[in-house]
Amino acid sequence: MDSILITGIRCYGYIGFFPEEKVLGQWFEVDLTLGLDLTAASRSDALEDTVDYGSIVKTVQELVKNSKVALLEKVADVIAKAILEQPLVQNVKVSLTKLSAPIPDFSGKVTIEITREK
Repeated sequence: MDSILITGIRCYGYIGFFPEEKVLGQWFEVDLTLGLDLTAASRSDALEDTVDYGSIVKTVQELVKNSKVALLEKVADVIAKAILEQPLVQNVKVSLTKLSAPIPDFSGKVTIEITREK
């Protein structure tokens, strides 16, 4: 199985447990690993034999922007399901990072990573 990695997709969204997260919003980052067979694309050099990276990025940005849920786990699953609608994609790993989690005395990041397949 071949892979396409799309990393550093920055998105502003309103995902979170706390009311202020749902009102003020915050920045998120998404990394994707798409599992698919790239043999045809490597031979043909044709976009129709692979996935359109720009379309994937736009889909992820829209899903994060428009999701009004409490948990990163939910959004990661929604992203995975949308990516798996691409005909060539057989599996996907989604890493969704909350860049500024509202946790007292914590300046790190929180990342949810899920893997889904057809």
